[in-house]
Amino acid sequence: MIRYRTHPEKAEENQKLVEAVFAELAEKAPEGLRYMVFRLADGVSFTHLVISEEGGASLGDLTAFTQFTEGVGERAAVPPERVESTVVGSYGFLA
Repeated sequence: MIRYRTHPEKAEENQKLVEAVFAELAEKAPEGLRYMVFRLADGVSFTHLVISEEGGASLGDLTAFTQFTEGVGERAAVPPERVESTVVGSYGFLA
């Protein structure tokens, strides 16, 4: 899980870059990768949830994700923080 807050004037740009990642994911349909991004109610905070099976694809393999990460430092008011987590329970979310 990765979370960060963008500068208000950069939030829309950030969302468009995230949408480009999803467009490439839809096109390439990589195996073993699950990815979800939330834009929080404040309009500037984002949370990315990444689940990658061992030996599966990586977001880093995607051109759009590379483009997203290149400018994240300029868009972020609070730097991205990676938080390792363990699923305790899930209903209808994870297969």
